Amino acid sequence: MGSLAGMLQARGHRVTGSDVNVYPPMSTMLESLGIAVRQGYSAENLSPTPDCVVVGNAIPRGNPEVEEALNKKLLIIGRNLKSSKKSSSGGRRFSGDFRPPTAKTTTTSIAAWVMTVGGLDPGFLVGGVVQNFGSSFKVTNSPYFSD
Repeated sequence: MGSLAGMLQARGHRVTGSDVNVYPPMSTMLESLGIAVRQGYSAENLSPTPDCVVVGNAIPRGNPEVEEALNKKLLIIGRNLKSSKKSSSGGRRFSGDFRPPTAKTTTTSIAAWVMTVGGLDPGFLVGGVVQNFGSSFKVTNSPYFSD
């Protein structure tokens, strides 16, 4: 989710978040991007009221922030719906789904690196900080995207 937060902020959105355990290298990346992360889950974390709440796959119904978002009838988006098929320039995006059940970060990172070396300048979104890029996401105007 931290990678998604960085990508959304890079696209011009104001982003905040909450979690119970955020640790390096993701906590370091979020801090360097100026993205505030509140410790723990609470209905008060949705104040001021956001335009949208993105909920991670591991967050169950009954979570105080999910319940508050439902009560306020806020737009709730699951993490699996995050990738737009349109680039920021309005063109079509090509998003490959290379993910096996395990090693998703590794596989997505390799795909992004291969496309980069091939001159395709892909955007990407992975669950960890990729050593070759020094980031967990990249926003480009390229039609290629790896997640």
